[in-house]
Amino acid sequence: MAKLLYSMGEVAGLLGESTSAVRYWSNYFEKFIKPARNAKGNRLFHPEDVETLQQVQFLLKKQGMTLDGAAARLSEDRRSVEKRVKALNSLKEIRAQLVEVRKAL
Repeated sequence: MAKLLYSMGEVAGLLGESTSAVRYWSNYFEKFIKPARNAKGNRLFHPEDVETLQQVQFLLKKQGMTLDGAAARLSEDRRSVEKRVKALNSLKEIRAQLVEVRKAL
């Protein structure tokens, strides 16, 4: 069962990035990422925000785009980016399962 809200540290752990990078991306891509805030002012991310951050990470780290280029790509053609990120995540899961099978042998 998925969580309703993720803290900054949890999102950073899921992405394998630093909290400062996640904070910067959430500020830079505020058009696409709308975190909620708790009483202390800490960001709480919805699952949709986490998916968007994964897409941003893919565009920046895997595709080598600039921040402006990634923002333009998300504005223009978000569906293709979403499909590629989902495919990449599926392949990572399959690889992890194969590693587990190899260990079991």
